[in-house]
Amino acid sequence: MTESSQRAYEQQVSAADIARLAGVTRAAVSNWRRRHEDFPTPITDRGTVARFRLSEVRAWLGRQHKGELESADVRLWNALRSTYHSDMAAGVAAVAELLTGGAPGDLGEEAAADARELATEGSASQAVQVLVERLGRSPLRADTELTTDLRLVRVIARAVDGSARSVFDPACGTGSLLLGVGARDAQRYGQEAVGSAARLTRARAALAGAPETEVRIGDALRVDRWPELRTELVICHPPAPTPEWGREELLVDPRWELALPPRAESEMAWLQHAYAHTLPGGMAAVVMSTAAAYRRTARRIRSEAVRRGLLTQVLALPAGLATGHAQPVHLWVLRRPSPRTPAVREVRMVDLTGTSPDDVLDPEQAPSATLPLVDLLDDTVDLSPQRHVAERSGDLLGDYEALRAEFDEALATLHGSLPNVLPELTEGGEDTGHSMARLADLASAGLVDLSGERPRALDEQLDSDFLNGFLYSPANRGRATSASGTHRTDAALPRFRG
Repeated sequence: MTESSQRAYEQQVSAADIARLAGVTRAAVSNWRRRHEDFPTPITDRGTVARFRLSEVRAWLGRQHKGELESADVRLWNALRSTYHSDMAAGVAAVAELLTGGAPGDLGEEAAADARELATEGSASQAVQVLVERLGRSPLRADTELTTDLRLVRVIARAVDGSARSVFDPACGTGSLLLGVGARDAQRYGQEAVGSAARLTRARAALAGAPETEVRIGDALRVDRWPELRTELVICHPPAPTPEWGREELLVDPRWELALPPRAESEMAWLQHAYAHTLPGGMAAVVMSTAAAYRRTARRIRSEAVRRGLLTQVLALPAGLATGHAQPVHLWVLRRPSPRTPAVREVRMVDLTGTSPDDVLDPEQAPSATLPLVDLLDDTVDLSPQRHVAERSGDLLGDYEALRAEFDEALATLHGSLPNVLPELTEGGEDTGHSMARLADLASAGLVDLSGERPRALDEQLDSDFLNGFLYSPANRGRATSASGTHRTDAALPRFRG
């Protein structure tokens, strides 16, 4: 293997891998790339995913003496664990409040110093984001359910109205989704059942320069703290499905515009709760399990959403985007009709499952299919994008016609070039008018060698393949074979006029 090919196959790492290798934050790695001219050059830099050679990274870290000491975020996280134990959201909230100008409180001076040091590696907002990401990787399910992966936030932001001036998240957790979509100066409203997570969202909003953010505490399904609120955009990454969502006490709730959610379908309750808070012409986007697209118990709700022209698109997302589990998820997007935005007549199905979750997930570039409503309103009302995209993976007849047109064009090009390559041939009879030469005469003249199994041309004026092709052709075999079956090698050959 050449040196260039060996380097191409060398192990590669991302910026996140370098951060883990050095024991620092990704913001610190970004600063190194910006400040150090000798930092390794990426092999590839596709969008947000840059790849580096591991050997070059290790050599650079060694020269810079990076990663030899425990980083500030590791020290801070360990300090938070020893102080806050199972309520790590409260610890991260305390850090966020400190970095907005608050007092150390229960953090202690050492942890406060580590928090400030972590903020100097990038920004206060980035420092808190590092801790939120650690919260998402926590072994405690209660912590992971409070967070939304930034990759999932980015794909939702691409799928919804980015100019929305009012945004509502009824299960906002630590605030990543609420703060990551809509217009930069949008008014933002949230609700969260866990008080420490609500505190954290408020502090993150202050750090992110989003003062028009209000978060209320409570279980949004059982106790809606925003009963009169309607916004241009409602986004929701609901808690894990559970049968204990309060159905018995909410049987006649006005939020169930499509149908009463079944007891085992809390996702359908969250979907209708989000839609109920949407302004006319506004949009609701809800993260759903893949089973919600085909389970028979929720068929009526799916059917009503399609029949009324509310469901605009369903996106199938790759596995690994949801914190707490490795299963793939769907994103359902609904729009409330208005005089300016009437009910839709088609539903767009987008399949992103074949894309790596670390790549830029662009719904506009993914395989998709647009279906009339009537095509979905069958006995199952299956809204699984993969099924519909596979069935309509392309216009087969159109593809065939295009391929045939391309083939015809190639034939026409080839036909046009033939007169310039091949000489014109005239129609001949049985007697071509050429003089003949015997094979023995060619051998005597030193033009052919007859010592092998087949004659071999010795002169460049005569081709061996042509010679044997002529000798063993059906026509010549018929003339050169006797009744006994003996083949005469002394057949006559045409002598072409040069």
